[in-house]
Amino acid sequence: MLTLAWLLPAVLLLSWAVTGGLRQYALHRNLLDVPNQRSSHSVPTPRGGGMAIVLSFLLALLVLWLCEWISASLAVALLGAGLLVALIGFLDDHGHVPARWRLLIHFVAAIWGLYWLGGAPAVVVGDTNIELDWLGVVLGTFYLVWLLNLYNFMDGIDGIAGIEAVTTCLSVVLICVLMGRWQVALMPAVLGLASLGFLLWNFPPAKIFMGDAGSGFLGLMLGMLSLHMAWVEPQLFVSWLILLGVFLVDASVTLVRRLLRGEKIYQAHRSHAYQYASRRYGRHLPVTLAVAAINLFWLAPLAVWAAFHGNDWLVLSLAYVPLVLLALKFRAGQSD
Repeated sequence: MLTLAWLLPAVLLLSWAVTGGLRQYALHRNLLDVPNQRSSHSVPTPRGGGMAIVLSFLLALLVLWLCEWISASLAVALLGAGLLVALIGFLDDHGHVPARWRLLIHFVAAIWGLYWLGGAPAVVVGDTNIELDWLGVVLGTFYLVWLLNLYNFMDGIDGIAGIEAVTTCLSVVLICVLMGRWQVALMPAVLGLASLGFLLWNFPPAKIFMGDAGSGFLGLMLGMLSLHMAWVEPQLFVSWLILLGVFLVDASVTLVRRLLRGEKIYQAHRSHAYQYASRRYGRHLPVTLAVAAINLFWLAPLAVWAAFHGNDWLVLSLAYVPLVLLALKFRAGQSD
């Protein structure tokens, strides 16, 4: 317990300090995100701060592995997949990597992670466990790649990606503690604290942006932790899907509507619901705070309900209906 007493606050402090150092580095190297017609910001801003999340999380992971707080398979899964995605994102932040090569690495990272996690867990419907076998591997791979990329898509205004990670991880930790599964809560706690250290710099108005390395890494880690925890407590997977609902619904509704119009989905755009909302209100802060409020006061209680009282897929539907209506209200996926 002594290890955790210093490790958890150290993760927060390290992430905060490294983000500040990366900001100075970006300013010195002129690594700035310059606004264009597709941007949601108006002032050139340093980018690449998400590497602080990567560094602090992976260092903490190594400590927990060496101290045998987590299994070797979980550590290898997260470390290998996370490094691959962070590296390709870092290269893209500092230049340009063609989309096909980025996507290839994303699939390799997802397959690596799934292999070391032991594949995709069974789907629980009522009292029945449905083993998916090879189909589970295919679905699990696409789930991880989609979550990785949608997190990148949703990182478009100040603070939103950090708020999503912090509130999701905080809620998962609460559920695990209530279950008496405190050791399972370790990695979500570390990821949440690493994200919080960065968020202190990224909260509106942002002093530095996350960049592809950070957003892709966060999306993949959240996805892999959700699958890992489903092996431990099957109902926790639906709780994760509920907690990630804002991002999953906005990105998915936007993608479907753009596909139906025949648009090239890999091209930059500003047609997510949260982007329309930030333009309507003229600031990023109200939208970011609204996401935090939805996560904490709507989705978190439903995630607890799903974890403890069953009917989890019904609760998931209940959680998503208002989110879909909100996405449609704020024109998710419509042409600019």
